Amino acid sequence: MKFLFVHQNMPGQYRELITWLAAQPEGHEIYFLTQRSDIQLPGVTTVTYKAHHQPAKDAYGLSKDWEAAAGTGIGAALAARQLKDARGWSPDIIIGHTGWGELTFLKEVWPEVPMIGFFEYFYRTSGGLVGFDPDNPPNDQAGFFAQARNTVPYTNIHTVDLGHTPTYWQRDRFPKSFHDRMYVCHDGIRTDRLQPDPEASISLGRLDRPLTRDDEVITYVARNMERARGFHIMMRALPKILKERPNARVLMIGGNETSYGAESKHPEGLRGEMEDELQGQIDWSRVHFLGRVPYDALCDIIRISRCHIYLTMPFVLSWSLLEAMSMQATVVAADVAPVREAVTHGETGMLVDFFDPDALAAQVVDVVANPGSYAHLGPNARAHVVETYDFLTRCLPEHIAQINALVPEEKRIRI
Repeated sequence: MKFLFVHQNMPGQYRELITWLAAQPEGHEIYFLTQRSDIQLPGVTTVTYKAHHQPAKDAYGLSKDWEAAAGTGIGAALAARQLKDARGWSPDIIIGHTGWGELTFLKEVWPEVPMIGFFEYFYRTSGGLVGFDPDNPPNDQAGFFAQARNTVPYTNIHTVDLGHTPTYWQRDRFPKSFHDRMYVCHDGIRTDRLQPDPEASISLGRLDRPLTRDDEVITYVARNMERARGFHIMMRALPKILKERPNARVLMIGGNETSYGAESKHPEGLRGEMEDELQGQIDWSRVHFLGRVPYDALCDIIRISRCHIYLTMPFVLSWSLLEAMSMQATVVAADVAPVREAVTHGETGMLVDFFDPDALAAQVVDVVANPGSYAHLGPNARAHVVETYDFLTRCLPEHIAQINALVPEEKRIRI
């Protein structure tokens, strides 16, 4: 089959699927339309595009997202037309992310080609990031801006032949009119690779020996250390954690940028803001900010963790949570709706009030101090991820079934 994947930040959510397709003996043709020019994947032909237009800095706020999406969509469509006209290539199916407008005009290039669109997030003024934090209430125009940002999914639900979203919480953010045009299935976790390893260790520059499972290692992971991912709550829990567990070490993984929500006004970002707030309360010699680390190192860090902390406001569930669960981590996580879809309190992890750093600290201290009382959580968490989110046995068959339903029988993929 001839596939066209579309995502401005290749490979995005399609890493595992395209890797599997490229390895099949049938010899699928896989093209990837993206803005990235720095990545090549085996068996995949990368086709780059540039946004045809970008809104001015002073563009009207309510139409700015749509203006950017339209420019992105036209840029992608022009590259697709070049692919069709100059190379004489057309796909059997198009699979891509709807969020930036890349799919919006592709039916003008290939009107008969079926298309599956990834729908990640629908903006509302309740139940998600907006309005969750009482210290940052939405203003009286928030609803206008949310509706304006939803212009792109409203347009694309009528462009695609089928929508896809990875969790039920994300599906339920969208209007009910979207639901019968979407299927729910996670991107998939490689649980066959992400397994616990009692022999794992990690070396840190300031220590004279590697850390192992015998050490009291506490981990926190986020793409960026920001409020949306509870970094400020994590920091406020540290004084009590470190006081109660004098041998514990806390490994913090993530960048210092802001992906979601408002940025800190502190010159050194939210990390600098929190360090100032907690000055004199924390033994920094036992807190290790590791930044963004290579994936293999990240996995070993999780494997040696005595307690893994996952904090988030109600938002898209991070791959890192499910990957940690697959590696049998003992998880303490924020008690919010998207997390409850993956973690059952007392069975596959422990849930705490997002806004209560004292409760977070008390739960982490108890997990570290009494590992036997929580020994069932890691194996249960892995079993749940294997059953529900495993790529090869659960997610891949569903994705292939949905693809096969849109193409002629002679094109269908056999698993």
